[in-house]
Amino acid sequence: MAGRFPLRPTPTTLRGGDVVVPRGVPRQATAPGRRRTWTPTGPLDLGLVLGPLRRGPADPTFRATPDGSVWRASHTPQGPGTLRVALRHGNAEAEAWGPGAEWLLEQLPEMLGASDDPGAFEPRHRLLALTWKRRPGLRLTRTGLVLESLIPSVLEQKVTTDEAYRAWRLLVRKFGEPAPGPAPGRMHVMPAPRTWALIPSWEWHRAGVDDKRASTILRAVRLAARLEQATGMAPAEAQARLEVVPGIGPWTSAETVQRSHGAADSVTVGDLHLPGIVGYALAGDRNADDEAMLSLLEPYAGQRHRAARLILLSGSVPPRRAPRMRRGDIGRL
Repeated sequence: MAGRFPLRPTPTTLRGGDVVVPRGVPRQATAPGRRRTWTPTGPLDLGLVLGPLRRGPADPTFRATPDGSVWRASHTPQGPGTLRVALRHGNAEAEAWGPGAEWLLEQLPEMLGASDDPGAFEPRHRLLALTWKRRPGLRLTRTGLVLESLIPSVLEQKVTTDEAYRAWRLLVRKFGEPAPGPAPGRMHVMPAPRTWALIPSWEWHRAGVDDKRASTILRAVRLAARLEQATGMAPAEAQARLEVVPGIGPWTSAETVQRSHGAADSVTVGDLHLPGIVGYALAGDRNADDEAMLSLLEPYAGQRHRAARLILLSGSVPPRRAPRMRRGDIGRL
């Protein structure tokens, strides 16, 4: 099953970071950009590695195209940039455009999991052993960018994923800039920190973002330089720095460093569903809380995030007992 995904991923596979990357369709010629080829040392699955960076199927900063390429538009320390990466004959072939092209290509190995050590993971449950065997291309990405993971994580606080994805899509398309180079249609780079700070209050409201989340983002972007420096810290230290900002707690900081740092041991606590999923998969306890989840993951100390990720990818979730949370839209108030 490695590398093959359903056409309509379930919420569980989305949480596990599973993205459909089509294959085998030739792509049309495009204007050349800067190029780099990198050879991974082991199996690599783009859908699994880069999937956690996608915020919904219509994320304007992320696209998987029929030729097997994954496109990303990022605001780098050198400016906006677009990256296209595809696997060809065991090599990762990348091309980048815009002021941030050189930075994106330099970061390519880290983004594809070069600093990750999957050999440190030792399955202690049959479910994890089977999932690990079926997903040999799983690596933990390290983007080296904090805000591009922090802001959408703040938008996901206390709301449904559909609401958060909609807010991210509307704000990036309206206040971001078109992705440089021959990117697929409607791809945008997320706004720069100053642009986020200048978004009027009514635009947050129209996007369905309440004052609490909007205020948290505004506080974060005012400290953008200090927060981006956290990429040079250990994950625990980076989380501590992020949590200094009012409105950013352990849930948000963990969701951020899992992507920005490739943090293999950062567990998402305070999540509505994850403790029950982990408890059900490892102990048959769908009512597990954070304390029980952390206890069950203790044998995977140092690799707890990877273990939780594999559980989500396994599809072993408790049967639904209630309807989905109703979607709200404060923009209509």
